[in-house]
Amino acid sequence: MTDAQDRSGRWPVWLLAVVLYPLAAGAAAVNLFFFTLMTQAIGLIALTPVQSIIGGVVLGVPFAWVAGKWMRRLIDKAEDEA
Repeated sequence: MTDAQDRSGRWPVWLLAVVLYPLAAGAAAVNLFFFTLMTQAIGLIALTPVQSIIGGVVLGVPFAWVAGKWMRRLIDKAEDEA
């Protein structure tokens, strides 16, 4: 995409992150739960599902931001090639 083309309709990273937050929080909760189940093999305790959901809600924020930045780069690349 050249500089002369209009980019006013672009979604900012923060808006992409807000849209992707439910997916990121859910994925973080599931992965956290299963990770702590695997750590039982070395003597650590597993988190309860509720604790994992709370951890997913917290970890979903930075994961959604990273996913938003990644999505913005993919969109920009696709627009540049069009």
